[in-house]
Amino acid sequence: MLKLIDIGIDNALAIQLSGKITESDMSMVLSAAKAKIERYGSIVILEKFDSFEGIEIAAIAEEFKYLFEVGMSNISKVAILTDKTWIERIVSIEDKIFKSVEMKCFSLEEQADAVEFLKGP
Repeated sequence: MLKLIDIGIDNALAIQLSGKITESDMSMVLSAAKAKIERYGSIVILEKFDSFEGIEIAAIAEEFKYLFEVGMSNISKVAILTDKTWIERIVSIEDKIFKSVEMKCFSLEEQADAVEFLKGP
């Protein structure tokens, strides 16, 4: 399940991830991302992994479709809150692939630090 959360940054797309992510979850979040990009031009993203249990293939396809249509150029920073080392490893790889997007992992208890990271230059 994906749930939008408010972190007090207008151009932020903040998402709480728990359970299994479905195609409809992904569609809802990607629509919110498009709306924020249209309004602000550039967005920052916070992803909070609570109890992630996987993702449907259709949700992955939806994300790839979005990336093909919109791309990553409108995303400046991504903060990931997690206590899973495998997610941290994936983020480290993504940070090398998507060089124009600054990505950083934080522990679940460091949400305030993650928000400050997103607010910074």
